[in-house]
Amino acid sequence: MSYAPSAPPVFPPLLRGRLVAGDPFEAACAATRGEDWDAGDLFFAPDPDAMCAALVFVPDRPVAEALAMVFACACGLNDAIGALAPPEVGVTHAWPDGVMVNGALAGRLRAAAGPEEGGIPAWLAVGVTVGISPLGGEPGRYPGITTLHEEGCAEITAGALLESWSRHALVWVNTYMDEGFRPLHAAWLDRAEGRGEEVELDIGANPTPLSGRFTGLDETGNLLLSADGSTRAIPLASMLDAPRDWSLAEVGR
Repeated sequence: MSYAPSAPPVFPPLLRGRLVAGDPFEAACAATRGEDWDAGDLFFAPDPDAMCAALVFVPDRPVAEALAMVFACACGLNDAIGALAPPEVGVTHAWPDGVMVNGALAGRLRAAAGPEEGGIPAWLAVGVTVGISPLGGEPGRYPGITTLHEEGCAEITAGALLESWSRHALVWVNTYMDEGFRPLHAAWLDRAEGRGEEVELDIGANPTPLSGRFTGLDETGNLLLSADGSTRAIPLASMLDAPRDWSLAEVGR
């Protein structure tokens, strides 16, 4: 699969592909400061080593509810990898932003929201990065980090995954529009890493990690964390405070 302008990836009709030279997530956020953007813009980068993309939405509800699109993009990614990878490859989600393949971190999601008017954000961007090519170096050099090719998915290319993700993510977006958050809630939890277990969360702008038992999600996707005899909801919107990048450069490429 080539990202060359003469042979661009094929996306569903409701999405408009926009090739960028840099970070698609940053490009998506920057585009909203001008006029040349719209809901359904899919920014992507010509990187054969990773699938890097970002979708732009125009919400009709508050941020807490609009962030359901993070789950739509995550579930779409799970389905996309599942459609292309060997059946023994397991893909799970680590709340709020981790993409796990066979139990190791293989990518992240990011989110950013525009200024609010009447409690509704002007835009919402959801970015995703998934490592494709091997990390290189000696086996085990990067503990807890992996890529699709390192997990037996040598036939998957960044372009093929991008096309597959665009289709599957759109299915989950339409599911949300038709049926609400409940189907996304169920699908994401069914693939959640650490559910029912003790977890440690390093999210948002919190200076220290949060720890407790991951008991589930509430009705808008906030994580329910039980500790010291009580349960509290950790806001999904915390990923807006300090969205974490993930790229092969971070692990030494």
